[in-house]
Amino acid sequence: MKYLCLVYSDENDLHSLPDSPKDTECHAYAQNLAEGGQLVAGEALEPVSTATTVRVRGGQLSITDGPFAETKEQLAGFYMIDARDLNEALRIAAGIPPARVGSIEVRPVRPLDV
Repeated sequence: MKYLCLVYSDENDLHSLPDSPKDTECHAYAQNLAEGGQLVAGEALEPVSTATTVRVRGGQLSITDGPFAETKEQLAGFYMIDARDLNEALRIAAGIPPARVGSIEVRPVRPLDV
């Protein structure tokens, strides 16, 4: 089953705290998952200041700068994984290096019938 592990962190802390992971550590973890056949995709995201939010309400398009919500932590990246079950997905998520300075939201992927 596929799970999306969303990496959340305060952008100001992500790379500045003593436990902050370096990109090389994140890459090595992703490479290890890929070699084990568990990584479907994964990427870091540009800063939240580069985000643009699109909404359509009543047929009217609204485009605003920034993220969809004001939060203390921002979406910093993701790992799309393939795990046997939620327990394995949680074990994998616990190993994602930014979990030390932020949080990892684990969500099952629901297939679209297209």
